Amino acid sequence: MNDAHSILTREDGATIGYRRRDGKSPGVVFLCGFNSDMSGTKAEALDAFCTARGQAFVRFDYFAHGVSSGDFAELTIGRLLGDTLAVIDKLTEGKLVLVGSSIGGWLMLLAALARPERVKALIGIAAAPDATEDLMWQRLSFELREDVITKGAVRVPSKYSEAGYLITRKLIEEARNHLVMRAPLAIDRPVRLLHGMMDPDVPFETSLTLADCLTGADVQVTLVKDGDHRLSRTQDIELLLRTLTGLLT
Repeated sequence: MNDAHSILTREDGATIGYRRRDGKSPGVVFLCGFNSDMSGTKAEALDAFCTARGQAFVRFDYFAHGVSSGDFAELTIGRLLGDTLAVIDKLTEGKLVLVGSSIGGWLMLLAALARPERVKALIGIAAAPDATEDLMWQRLSFELREDVITKGAVRVPSKYSEAGYLITRKLIEEARNHLVMRAPLAIDRPVRLLHGMMDPDVPFETSLTLADCLTGADVQVTLVKDGDHRLSRTQDIELLLRTLTGLLT
């Protein structure tokens, strides 16, 4: 495969940009974070790792992210989940290890619930399940919440984007149909949760709460004392790849 991305077209004509490497099972699928894309450090490292092992690998951009089509104002968690399931259904075979970063960690859980027969294991990197409710909405001031309700959207500053993040009423309200940490979470697969204790965006306690919610017995949380949200330093990538190696064998 060359460096050019390929295109998967959804039923409504929207396009998902992706990069796929054929290889042995179990395959690996990387789910990036909110406002991120498939060209990030972790995605590249996983691609190189899977290539060296001859492991099947897919990375892709969600609706309104990266090279995929879509208007960010129309983005919902349900739409991102639909993209994720389309990639799993149409671009992969056999058992999969899903690796989800930040909101990608929420989507990997939803995908595991929707396609339990396809999932071998899960790895969350600063996983952010229920983030729209517990992080985005809870952190908005009363005035900004009123703006979301009355105007339909607000844009909030972010150190990851000069333009800031657009938070829409549609995103917040639709996501309430996909919350996963309000009750026991029936996923009986190995789960590994990696989280930096210096994460300013998703508190590391989120991974501890998620571990408590999961009903499966094979759940491990690894806390990186000096780790940030992205966990993209050399030592963080090495931890991720060691963790993945243990789930592929």
